[in-house]
Amino acid sequence: MPTYPFTSALVTGASSGIGESMTRQLSAAGIPVVVVARRTDRLDTLAAELGADRANGAIEVFTADLGDRVGQDAVADRIGDPDRPVDLLVNSAGFGTNGAVAELNIDRLSSEIELNVTALTRLSHAAVTVMVPRGRGWVLNVSSVAGFLPAPHLAVYAATKAFVTSFSESLHQEVRGAGVRVTALCPGLTGTEFQAVSNTKHYQSSLPGFLWASAEQVAAAGLADAAKGKALSVPGLVYKAMVSVSSVTPRSVLRLAAGLVPRH
Repeated sequence: MPTYPFTSALVTGASSGIGESMTRQLSAAGIPVVVVARRTDRLDTLAAELGADRANGAIEVFTADLGDRVGQDAVADRIGDPDRPVDLLVNSAGFGTNGAVAELNIDRLSSEIELNVTALTRLSHAAVTVMVPRGRGWVLNVSSVAGFLPAPHLAVYAATKAFVTSFSESLHQEVRGAGVRVTALCPGLTGTEFQAVSNTKHYQSSLPGFLWASAEQVAAAGLADAAKGKALSVPGLVYKAMVSVSSVTPRSVLRLAAGLVPRH
């Protein structure tokens, strides 16, 4: 069983995927977790399941829609509550949309940016605002290797993740001297509900199995690297190599290679 330096956590997107896996792993380590998502029924089910084991940390259900400012403000207020401090913030909520930009609904793309970028930024700000004076804290932002590469038919998603990675690395440098660590978790293909929501389920049959990781594997890698204070966490040797190669490969070559990936 891994041990972590965190004494409490708040996880967004906790009703499924990487966020749910992180909640399970933190709870198994005895760390109290505030679980945030829109789907109260799923959060209640998760809390009941984890609460059945007295060795697990307590689960606090916090229903909020991070796609709007009301939900964002409510969660930011919870993060800043001085009587119930949060040691670790995990920004895992997010979604993607597969398709050509010219053919997609602009309102959906705007909602994608609101959740993936604006909500994450506002909650990260809320966290470091209280963590820096405290001299202690961790922020783990779930990004993607897509943020390092052009991604035709996932253009907005990749762009939001490029923001998340750049923002997280910059924030890491800003607050590291104050005892706060910010980590960008950049997984590759991960088996979650993302494929159904983003209309990319065909990836699971068209792309080889060795490129895929489970949500549990990604969550474990992210939590371990956050605990170590790493700025970047890229699970898997294949994706570590991909990120390294992308930094020295001409952008024109990356664009051509990205165009060869089957996306529909």
